[in-house]
Amino acid sequence: MKKFNIRKVLDGLTAASSSSSSPQSSNRDNDVVLETLQSEHFQLCKTVRHGFPYQPSAMAFDPVQKILVIGTESGALRLFGRAGVECYCQHEGNAAVIQLQFLVNEGALVSALSDDSIHLWNLRQKIPAILHSLKFSRERITFCHLPFQSKWLYVGTERGNIHIVNVESFTLSGYVIMWNKAIELSSKTHPGPVVHISDNPMDEGKLLIGFECGIVVLWDLRSKKADYRYSYDEAIHSVAWHHEGKQFVCSHSDGTLTTWNVRSPAKPAQIITPHGKQPRDGKKPDPCKPILKVEYKTEKSGEPFMVLSGGLSYDTVGRRACLTVMHGKSTAVLEMDYPIVDFLTLCETPYPNDYQEPYAVVVLLERDLVVIDLAQTGYPSFENPYPLSIHESPVTCCEYFADCPAELIPALYSVGSRQKRQGYSKKEWPISGGNWGQGAQSYPEIIITGHADGSIKFWDASALMLQVLYKLKTAKVFEKVPAKEEKSSPDVVDEDPFAVHSLSWCPESRVLCMAAVSAHVIVYRFSKQEVTLETVQLLEVRMQCELNDVDSPEGGGDQASAVSTPGASSSPQCGTPHPSTSSASSSEGPRDNVPCLRVRSSALKQSPGYQVELVIQLLWVSGEPPQQISSLAVNSAYGLVVLGNGNGVAVVDYLQKTLLLNVTTAELHGSPDPHQRQPRSPRKGRHPSGGLCDGNDGAVTSEDRCKSPTSGCGSPYHSDEDNKQKFLEKVKSKSRLISKSVANDFAKMSRKFSMAADHKHDDARDGSFIHSRSSSMGSLDREAREVISCLHFCEIMSRNSELAPAPSLWLGTTLGTVLTVSLSVPSAPEQRLQQTVPVSFCGSLVRLKGGVLRMAVMDSTGSLVPPACEGWYDPNAPEEERERTRSRRTTSPSSSQENQDCQYAVVCSEKQAKVVAMPSQNCVYDHNITETSFVLRADVVVMSAGLCIACFCANGHIMTLSLPSLRPLLDVNYLPLTDMRIARTFCFSNLGQALYLTSPMEIQRLTYSQETCDNLQEMLGELFTPVETPEAPNRGFFKGLFGGGAQSLDREDLFGELAAGKASRSLAQHIPGPGSMEGMKGAASGVVGELARARIALDERGQKLGELEERTAAMMASADAFSRHAHDVMLKYKDKKWYQL
Repeated sequence: MKKFNIRKVLDGLTAASSSSSSPQSSNRDNDVVLETLQSEHFQLCKTVRHGFPYQPSAMAFDPVQKILVIGTESGALRLFGRAGVECYCQHEGNAAVIQLQFLVNEGALVSALSDDSIHLWNLRQKIPAILHSLKFSRERITFCHLPFQSKWLYVGTERGNIHIVNVESFTLSGYVIMWNKAIELSSKTHPGPVVHISDNPMDEGKLLIGFECGIVVLWDLRSKKADYRYSYDEAIHSVAWHHEGKQFVCSHSDGTLTTWNVRSPAKPAQIITPHGKQPRDGKKPDPCKPILKVEYKTEKSGEPFMVLSGGLSYDTVGRRACLTVMHGKSTAVLEMDYPIVDFLTLCETPYPNDYQEPYAVVVLLERDLVVIDLAQTGYPSFENPYPLSIHESPVTCCEYFADCPAELIPALYSVGSRQKRQGYSKKEWPISGGNWGQGAQSYPEIIITGHADGSIKFWDASALMLQVLYKLKTAKVFEKVPAKEEKSSPDVVDEDPFAVHSLSWCPESRVLCMAAVSAHVIVYRFSKQEVTLETVQLLEVRMQCELNDVDSPEGGGDQASAVSTPGASSSPQCGTPHPSTSSASSSEGPRDNVPCLRVRSSALKQSPGYQVELVIQLLWVSGEPPQQISSLAVNSAYGLVVLGNGNGVAVVDYLQKTLLLNVTTAELHGSPDPHQRQPRSPRKGRHPSGGLCDGNDGAVTSEDRCKSPTSGCGSPYHSDEDNKQKFLEKVKSKSRLISKSVANDFAKMSRKFSMAADHKHDDARDGSFIHSRSSSMGSLDREAREVISCLHFCEIMSRNSELAPAPSLWLGTTLGTVLTVSLSVPSAPEQRLQQTVPVSFCGSLVRLKGGVLRMAVMDSTGSLVPPACEGWYDPNAPEEERERTRSRRTTSPSSSQENQDCQYAVVCSEKQAKVVAMPSQNCVYDHNITETSFVLRADVVVMSAGLCIACFCANGHIMTLSLPSLRPLLDVNYLPLTDMRIARTFCFSNLGQALYLTSPMEIQRLTYSQETCDNLQEMLGELFTPVETPEAPNRGFFKGLFGGGAQSLDREDLFGELAAGKASRSLAQHIPGPGSMEGMKGAASGVVGELARARIALDERGQKLGELEERTAAMMASADAFSRHAHDVMLKYKDKKWYQL
């Protein structure tokens, strides 16, 4: 019998409803495209998380497995092994992690949280899971200690008591150390919370307990009483044992270290203040800051190490956090970039009763992880192999490219390897546990992140790993801005003039284009040669506000007749653009014709990698700063860059360094007045259309620039000073001051959330094709003014051209309009560098609800038609080599599109998606994506089985739509929008990959591909690997003979239920973990797993047999009692007659 599949039925119904709701079109336009993508191809799940753990709070290290774990204030755990082996897991409830303890070499971890719960994690499976949890209800947890190779966990509480937990069953023992029994009976005050617990390295039966008030108690577990009590006036922060168990060191709140002999509790053997000034008269040194932690490690062939954090003098105001390493008589103070959260000393042996032989110190900082080599002079740090530098500068934008050209990653790595710092330790990274995954996913993946300081980082993201390849510093192009005081906030601030706002990258040609918040665009080309650029090529663009937005004075006939054929010889050309000036021409008047930043005038040395090709800067207009660039696109085959904002759009030829087109949004639609102005390319020196300010043009001097917004041409405005002033004021009233990226995004989000609930306003806006641009519009109308939101280069069939596709540029706006611009690009390279690219407008293509987010082209077979691109060649290589490697690879006409008379334009907006047949421009499919929310990010992605549209909505839904029929294939409520950071960085990529910035420091990757989800277990690395535990230290003949070695303790006899009884049920509640059964199955493979299950089955069978035996014994005892009673009755009446009864 065939299996019934409800999902395929739903797919059929959805396809029928989608096709029935689409507009009528010709039969040719509705030719069926075979769609192979079905809902079975999609499943959403998280894959890996990269970056530094946000707000770290605790750390632990397994010295045998060589695995490090970091806990955070949000309840997250990040586990690290060798480079490429990482794992992320999360506690429920998001309580802060206060302490972590490994079960050394057991593949398990104990975590203690701020909500007074402790959890047991199973690390023997690729995705760790909680096996058991214990929630304390009457006492607050302050400290935990798990001795090496012990199953009993000591838990100290805020009340000063110590409870003992069996880690195997996660049940409480009846053995409790009460605070009033630990301290002296004569003491009248509470000692405070427990801040330290540790057992004597040489005697497991002696437990050292540190209370916050300064009292330390050596507790005898066998006799259940205190052997010694040590008291000091200052509060205790930490305690550390000497490995022989005869001494211990305490760190205090006044910056002192006290060393105590175990058998001399009267006074400390030594008191030192590492950073205190020693007075000459023998008085007590001045108090210092608290020493938060101290560790005491010994060497067999040298002086012991004492490592501590804190303790600096109070007069060192403003000094950064320090780690102090005291080795013998030498003291080294190591400054850290950020405050210290915790540190651990890595030692050769896991046994506490042997010489420790420390070799490294792991220092957990608030925003970094540093590992210091203790074996080399100067204590150099190890080179960190983990991708923990994502937040080095706050991330402002992010792009994800899957299935890149194979030679791209080696090329980026070769130039990036020269950027590495020197002076690291020559030893291998000490955290080396785990094994890499064995997944089949082998295609190259690259992530590009833009940062607030203007830097751009390229990351190799292949095979679920992340490694930095290359770093580009875009701020080097400009003069240095005055330094501002350093800020500790990881979020973007307004004072970041170089912050990267958007990126456009062509992987095939390696051409990179970036736009920053200071309204500048930089075009980069990749070269393996080092060059020195004497003068930075600069193009200045004046993009005015829409002239139709203001009531301008009488329009002169000269303006109405100023029509030029796009691409004519009058287009502005730039020989050697001049460096910009950052000051206005007139100190009294408003800033005009000046950029936001000053391009450097000195020579620029450019290392191999990405090198500046052209800098494009938008200028101030009449005292108003240029609006932020909202969209950006670059095409290597055409040599063009296009940028758009709220004022209009500009097309730049980066090969000839000329401005081809600069028009306002009003000119794109056409003006409604009788003197209709045709879109045009600006003539040389004509500023109303935003012409190029050329430093070589003697007709336009800096003095003339500030006279009028239309200097250099016949002004259509009255020369009267009052009219000119009114005009300037109206220009300023219609121009918005675009803030930096975060503030602008939050304002936009708040407006969209409020508008999403107003259906009437949406319907009115979506149904209107002509919008009022009168000068009396309110502030809300000005906020909703049409902005260029999306740009796309393509080769498309048009109505006016032959069947062969022609180069085009599509402009998408925030009001849902898609406009087309035709480009006539010369095919020969020689003609391309000599002739101007003609530009002409073809009108509107389609109208959608909401702002346009993504556009793409499909051929008649349903395959994606990517934009034309050029193969990479080194622009600085010799001419012969350059001509040999240079090749233009265009997408059309190609063999796949010959003899085809139909294409499909795919357009997705904030509200809906449409598929338009070309060249007829009939809408063949449409789909309303959301009614109550709006789409934040949309991409047309290539899956292994076909094409689809992937969308991320503000309500947290991730959806995919088939192409071209727009059938819903996936709709999962994944992540509610809680942070603007997610909306700004969420991006999809091919083959079902996506990512977003989940915190200021971490990138979360996810997949919506069923194939990737199925292979995820194989692709993930393994944390636990079978490793033999090192042998215990040899006691020696005389120590074994005279009992001088370490003394073991049978804790089961002390803490077991038979000896200590059961603990109160109201003290803590046992909660079985969600990974109990899964953990048992995944604890180990093969024989170990079977033995574990067999042991559990035997325990259950033994328990049942025990109960049966008890019932049988009870029945036998009852039968014996009945037999004896019957025998007694028989003897009593045996010799009596019947009448004697």
